[in-house]
Amino acid sequence: MRVLLIGANGYLGRFVADRLLADPAVQLTALGRGDDADVRFDLASGSPGALTRFLDAVHPGVVVNCAGATRGGARDLTRHNTVAVATVCEALRRSGCGARLVQIGCGAEYGPSQPGSSTAEDAVPRPGGPYGVSKLAATELVLGSGLDAVVLRVFSPAGPGTPAGSPLGRLAEAMRRAMQSGDGELKLAGLGVQRDFIDVRDVARAVHAASLSAAQGVINIGSGRAVRLRDAASVLARVAGYAGALHELDGPSGPGRPTIGHPRSETEPTAPAAYPYPDGCGSWQQADVRTARDRLGWRPRINLEESLADIWMEAACRI
Repeated sequence: MRVLLIGANGYLGRFVADRLLADPAVQLTALGRGDDADVRFDLASGSPGALTRFLDAVHPGVVVNCAGATRGGARDLTRHNTVAVATVCEALRRSGCGARLVQIGCGAEYGPSQPGSSTAEDAVPRPGGPYGVSKLAATELVLGSGLDAVVLRVFSPAGPGTPAGSPLGRLAEAMRRAMQSGDGELKLAGLGVQRDFIDVRDVARAVHAASLSAAQGVINIGSGRAVRLRDAASVLARVAGYAGALHELDGPSGPGRPTIGHPRSETEPTAPAAYPYPDGCGSWQQADVRTARDRLGWRPRINLEESLADIWMEAACRI
C-alpha cells in the first residue's frame, strides 16, 4: 500500500510516520513544507493543480493529512486548517489515483459539552474558538467532497513530543522551573479544566487502522475519560518527584498569573482571555469512543501516567 503522508514533521505526523513505516506492507512518501520532506509543498499556498500532478505521478492508495496549525490568528488558522484541506480535496477529485483520505480533525470542533457527558459523533458541533471553527470547516469540506474519506476527531493528544505550549507541556515546564529553583509551592490557574487526553502513539495506531479500513464519516479518537488538569498535575508531580505543594489560583488567568489551560506563544500579550476557556471547549470534554472500537477495532492502550512520564522525561532534560 502506497501512502502519502502530509505533515510528517508535525507533532502527530512524526508518530504516524513511525507507525506506518513499521508496517512492511506500506510504502510511505512524506509531503510537507520542511527540507526533510520527500517532496516540499505548502498546502496553504500551493495550487490544487500542482498537487494533482504529483498525485497522478505517485499514485497513492491512501492520503493521510496531519498538517495544520494550532496557534495563530483566525486568518492563519483558516489558511492552514481550512484552505489547505480544500486544496487536498480538490486535488484528489481531479486526480485519477482514487486515493482514500484520512483527515485529522480535533475535539475542539465540538466546542463545550455538558459536564459528565460523553460526546459522540452525532453531537451538533459548536466550536467556541477560531481553531475549532477552522477545523470544523475542514471536516465539512471533507465530508462534502464525495471522496472515500474518514475524519478522525482527536481529542487532547499527550505523550512524547508534547509541545511546550500545550496545557500539559506548560504544566511540565512550570514544574521543572519550580524544581530547578527549589520552590516549594507551584501556583497555577486553569487546573479545574477537565479534558480527554489520548497518547499520541495511540493516535498513530488509529490513523494506521483508519488507513486500512473502509470506514467513512467522523470517528472520535480519545481515551473516553475526562481528567481534571489538577489530577494530571498531581500525577506529574509524583512522576517527577516534586514534593512541593500545588495551589490553584481562582478565576480566569490574567497578567502575571501562570496558566496551563491553553497554549500561549512568547509574543502573545498577557492580557486576560476574552472567554474563560481559550481553546473553546469549556470546562469539560470527554469522547465517546465506541465508534472507533466498532469500526476500526481500535482501543487506547497507553495510560495517562505513561504519557506524563514521557512528557516529564523530555522536560527534565532541559534542566
